[in-house]
Amino acid sequence: MMIEEKAAALLQLHEDDAILSVVNVWDAISAKVVAETPGTTALATASHSISATLGYPDGEVIPFEEHLMMIRRIVATTNLPVSADLEAGYGDAAEAVRRAIGVGVVGANIEDQMKPIAEATRIVESVMAAGDREGIRFVLNARTDAFVRAGDRDPGAVLDDAIERGQAYLQAGAPVVFVPGKLNEAQVRALVDAFGPRRLTMIGVPGSLSRDRLQELGVARISYGPWSQRVALTALQDLTATVAAGGGLPEGTKTLN
Repeated sequence: MMIEEKAAALLQLHEDDAILSVVNVWDAISAKVVAETPGTTALATASHSISATLGYPDGEVIPFEEHLMMIRRIVATTNLPVSADLEAGYGDAAEAVRRAIGVGVVGANIEDQMKPIAEATRIVESVMAAGDREGIRFVLNARTDAFVRAGDRDPGAVLDDAIERGQAYLQAGAPVVFVPGKLNEAQVRALVDAFGPRRLTMIGVPGSLSRDRLQELGVARISYGPWSQRVALTALQDLTATVAAGGGLPEGTKTLN
């Protein structure tokens, strides 16, 4: 599949009535396992998980070259469309996206980090223009950190910020808006009403609304960020404890190459 076709396919997956469910990956083998699991239609990377894999804390501490190298390896494992978590864009979001497209990426998360809304909107415009220059309709998952940076602010004011920012990013050309956080049903309804159906993307965290309920509410996509790696590491930790106690491998362990 050509990169233009992958970009179109990824956009269509967000626009379809069925919610796009994405289990995030962090290296070549996790990408291969997820991509080859029936029902998987796209891949998304998790920057936190890639950073942890290579020994860095989250938050653009990992050098962009190392981050991009891992993304390149992930893309190389599959013919499915890949969206990359590029954090806040490493100081130049348009250039980061241009280089990510160069290794086969067709979508990305870019955090607004609650920058002034005019500045954040210009970044969205620059990213979409970078995709245009590369000949694809780039699937920017424009992220607002309104909820994850809310602190003890009034929840109503936080929701208003998320709506204002999301609408600005959509008007600037972003196809979808990512609002991470543990949101309740009323908040999800308000965001979908403000953005339109299949324009909101969310993260699944412990205690989140179910995937099926989010689909009914009109959410475009649910991903799992670093939680997929945490699930894998929990299994590894459990195995280590079992072995230390004299046990062995759990029944049902698969051979995955």
